[in-house]
Amino acid sequence: MNYLKYTQYVYLVFGAYFIYDGFTKVNEPALGNPWLSFMIAGLAVFMFFFRRKFAKKFEDRNKKS
Repeated sequence: MNYLKYTQYVYLVFGAYFIYDGFTKVNEPALGNPWLSFMIAGLAVFMFFFRRKFAKKFEDRNKKS
């Protein structure tokens, strides 16, 4: 279960990619709607913090046992 400590950072990578994608769509209106990319990026950043908090709770619970 050691890999779960590092998988939360994948959400930051996805968030950064979708922020980049959103800014390229803002600069080129023919590419599509940029707001969907920004919403997915926001969700990815939220999931990073949520998973980090959950992992911290899980780790604290294992230390007490």
